[in-house]
Amino acid sequence: MTTMTEASVREFKMPDVGEGLTEAEILKWYVQPGDTVTDGQVVCEVETAKAAVELPIPYDGVVRDLHFPEGTTVDVGTAIISVDVGGGAAPAPAAEQPAAAQPAAAAQAAPAEEPKAAGSGRQPVLVGYGVATSSTRRRPRKGPEVPVQQASTAIQTELNGHAPTAPEPAPAAARPAPAGPDRPLAKPPVRKLAKDLGVDLTTVVPTGPDGIITREDVHAAVAAAPAAPEPSVASAPAAAPAPASYDTARETRIPVKGVRKATAAAMVGSAFTAPHVTEFVTVDVTRTMKLVEELKADKEFAGLRVNPLLLIAKALLVAIRRNPDVNASWDEAAQEIVVKHYVNLGIAAATPRGLIVPNIKDAHAKTLPQLAESLGELVSTARDGKTSPAAMQGGTVTITNVGVFGVDTGTPILNPGESAILAVGAIKPQPWVHKGKVKPRQVTTLALSFDHRLVDGELGSKVLADVAAILEQPKRLITWA
Repeated sequence: MTTMTEASVREFKMPDVGEGLTEAEILKWYVQPGDTVTDGQVVCEVETAKAAVELPIPYDGVVRDLHFPEGTTVDVGTAIISVDVGGGAAPAPAAEQPAAAQPAAAAQAAPAEEPKAAGSGRQPVLVGYGVATSSTRRRPRKGPEVPVQQASTAIQTELNGHAPTAPEPAPAAARPAPAGPDRPLAKPPVRKLAKDLGVDLTTVVPTGPDGIITREDVHAAVAAAPAAPEPSVASAPAAAPAPASYDTARETRIPVKGVRKATAAAMVGSAFTAPHVTEFVTVDVTRTMKLVEELKADKEFAGLRVNPLLLIAKALLVAIRRNPDVNASWDEAAQEIVVKHYVNLGIAAATPRGLIVPNIKDAHAKTLPQLAESLGELVSTARDGKTSPAAMQGGTVTITNVGVFGVDTGTPILNPGESAILAVGAIKPQPWVHKGKVKPRQVTTLALSFDHRLVDGELGSKVLADVAAILEQPKRLITWA
């Protein structure tokens, strides 16, 4: 017997999925040694300092080896999976041996009978692949880390939605890929759907060609199955059992990595680089709240997300148009102020992976219905944990809605590279002098933080006053536009 030629083996390297990233953590493998893959098929999900991203393989073949288990942080440019593109069979790894420790040329095994998964309809998310010269660092998960999936999924865009489906716990070693009749026939996306829904594929009746299980088959199995009991927290290897008292578990240590690590570094850099000034104004937004209800009933906004944030965002865009110098950045190297003639409007969002700030590109050019549609897409993507690195780059000004937590106001820190950020407090009934009488009105507090190197007190005050004036009298959206 002849062994597989090394010339037929291609190594897929960890790409730079965002501008300037150096490493990424492997969250989940969608394939195992012995599986057939096609060009464009997603083989794993990784988390960078900016987002969780699915990686497509750029060629056809049979998976030979997974070089790192789930939960490992790998440098950009390091090979993470090898694929035999010459049609050879992949050796099955020993059950006791981690994937990262497999020899480069193990003894041959029979070819796996997994069907070839189609990659059609899924476009690769990568343009090029970065190369890192540093050595690989493996940072396995440590201690009783509380999984991020159990964290609150409050989105700071007036969102109180459902948390994204939690991925399965990361195994310590790669699992052998069973072949033949013991393994149901299903494409990787269908296997992922089954995992997310907790469906055992061996119990699903296939209706696809050649006995392949389809997405509809998985959903049918869910509908037919009785309600399953809630899984216990203790069943997840990465989760720590809830302590009976403060005495039984005095501390929990959570590694700082991924989005939270990047956010921490960015906030420290922003706080100690840009001199922050914050101004406040309390405003009667009763008319704005009435307009929100009217827009919800407008057929032009049918199916769109209409809430106070939509009108607050539009008010800020109008205020920037009236005071364009606030939409700028500070170029320290060139000692220049760069005034932007476009607005990429950032919306701060608290997700299970940490704080992210995706932005709506060219928000200044959008009509109110278009802005509503863009906000809805941004919210849905953030909830699903699918915000791309590109969506978080190039922001010019940001809104953070702390009011969803019942907070009246705050002093927000600037998103790095931006000159202003608007915080919106809780909207609630308060006694207010209206037409000479004290009446209950819908009131909120706005806070605008700005970079005092390029925004002086007069300019910052004008922007905040304009936003407040529009929210008090929303007809100004028409007269000032």
